[in-house]
Amino acid sequence: MDIKILGTGCARCQRLEQLTRDAAAAQGVAIQIEHVLEPAEIMKYHVVGTPALVVNGEVKAAGRIPSPSELAGWLRP
Repeated sequence: MDIKILGTGCARCQRLEQLTRDAAAAQGVAIQIEHVLEPAEIMKYHVVGTPALVVNGEVKAAGRIPSPSELAGWLRP
């Protein structure tokens, strides 16, 4: 599963990454996480607020950290 975290690398971005890794591990899902740091690249996803989470090319959350249950639903195999 291809995961992108859009943001500047701030503490909220790091928290989103950790929660995503935890949710994937709990479900036994293999993921690849890429951080997108460049504003021009972030804007290609039409995201205004960060951090944002992109799962397999689809923006799932922007400007907030999703709940663990939301993450689990999005990462369900």
